[in-house]
Amino acid sequence: MSTAYRTELPRLTSRLSLGPEQLRVSPFCLGMTKSPETISAAFDAGINFFFISADMHWPLYEHTRQGLAELLARGSSVRDSIVVAGVCYPTQPEFCTVPFHELIAAVPGLNRLDLLLAGGAYGIEFARRWPVYQQHRQSRFAGNKAVGATFHDRSAAAHAVSERELDIAFIRYNPDHAGAQEDVFPRLPRHPRPLLFGFNSTFRYVPPQRMSELGLVTPEYWHPQITDHYRFALTRCYLDGLLIGLKTPREVADLSAALEQGPLTEEEESYLIDVSGVARGESRVVPDG
Repeated sequence: MSTAYRTELPRLTSRLSLGPEQLRVSPFCLGMTKSPETISAAFDAGINFFFISADMHWPLYEHTRQGLAELLARGSSVRDSIVVAGVCYPTQPEFCTVPFHELIAAVPGLNRLDLLLAGGAYGIEFARRWPVYQQHRQSRFAGNKAVGATFHDRSAAAHAVSERELDIAFIRYNPDHAGAQEDVFPRLPRHPRPLLFGFNSTFRYVPPQRMSELGLVTPEYWHPQITDHYRFALTRCYLDGLLIGLKTPREVADLSAALEQGPLTEEEESYLIDVSGVARGESRVVPDG
């Protein structure tokens, strides 16, 4: 396996340094969930990094907000043990401020946002609103100590990371969207650089029933688990971590167990990409064995 590949995967208890003040964050940042209990389960397992929308998909983050409030109710020491990212999606510069205040007000005990994110960024508009976030960082608006962006434009993400304009960037990366292997990873500067996290890791996961429908049923064909997509995303060394959506406490345990299996081989990585292609009707799979 080449030096571009990890020899082991990060753990939920691992820590990365984020921003100039070196916030200590887990390599897994938990966003949407289906049960408030998942937030406490994740924290108890080692995850200390959480992601909440300040506007877009607000109802879908209800359980995340509830879970954080329950976690913070354990005691004042919890707040300093976690790093909470608030993300704001409007592209108009004048709308990149108030939503963060509203988010803080909605979660008892939150009091501040440690990381402010410009959500869903594209190259054609990012330069217009990014100065607002730079000013937020300078003024410590909402208590932040770092700023970043989630990108739907990989070229814009690569440019922002290479220019070290932000503290963290999030990009889509999974077997169905593996283009970062060509247009982001080769353009990354050497460390120290902004952190790079992936998101949508399990997008278009092909479950066993669908594998069977595609004719991939003989013993030669590996039937991956959904957690193998997290392994895929972290197999190469370029992503520092992942934004994840775990529905239940059981999924926290499943992720932890999957990480113990280590990174995929290059053949397994290619196989998952091929399976996605087959599911789209664009390619065929050569048996894994």
